[in-house]
Amino acid sequence: MDTTNNKSANSAGSELSEQIKAVTKDSHIRAENTQLMANFQKGEITLPQYKLLLCSLYEIYQVLEEELDKNSAHPAVEPIYFPQELARIESLERDLEHFFGPQWKQRVIVPAATHRYTERLREIGKNSPNLLVAHTYTRYLGDLSGGQVLGKIAQKTLGLGGTEGVAFFTFPGVTSPHRFKQLYRSRMNSIELTEEECRKVLDEAVRAFEFNIGVFEDLQKMLSITEQAAGGSGREKAPTTTLLTAISRSSVAQFTLGACVALATVGMGIYAF
Repeated sequence: MDTTNNKSANSAGSELSEQIKAVTKDSHIRAENTQLMANFQKGEITLPQYKLLLCSLYEIYQVLEEELDKNSAHPAVEPIYFPQELARIESLERDLEHFFGPQWKQRVIVPAATHRYTERLREIGKNSPNLLVAHTYTRYLGDLSGGQVLGKIAQKTLGLGGTEGVAFFTFPGVTSPHRFKQLYRSRMNSIELTEEECRKVLDEAVRAFEFNIGVFEDLQKMLSITEQAAGGSGREKAPTTTLLTAISRSSVAQFTLGACVALATVGMGIYAF
């Protein structure tokens, strides 16, 4: 990159990781306080909620990791490309198969908010790979931080043993999450960006949180419809057919139905960067 007339945005005292943390503070709080995530943090997550959240995680990582693989040699992606340590797809597939069986891809539904987010990831992967930095930082470091807490909550609340159903929250390739996060931030802060490029990355980080908030809200609406149709609290296992029927009959037109193979939804962990 020609830096003769362009000031690097990650100069001393203005590390990119710290800037992202600062500009997303309010959005971060809003995401944690959505009803779905608040319930999770309080240990009130239900099995239907958790299963839908896993499908959400699968979809976001399927698209995100496809775009990272395609752009692994890009100067803004290569420093923070850690497929062996961070890739989540295989673990999510194990979790989904545990709950849904071999045909899990045909047994889930998705809200429209998911499509908007994944379309954005594909768009920037094709046209603006620099912006993938904002999504990888928000997603992966969240999983290595608050995601560890969420995994323990899920185990205790849902009575899950070992790694069955919670493989997503385990990182066999990362011996020390704390040290790895330090390495990740250091690598990210070494990326050379102009002031304009840095501004766009910061804007994208805020946008990532907004996408996630929208998905959380859609998911909660979806679950509320399911509970009403089942006539219960939602703590009992709701058959997928019941969920499909309930939503297809509802007036909530913004929901889009489909299978995970067609696209699912996006979830977030608690963030403690």
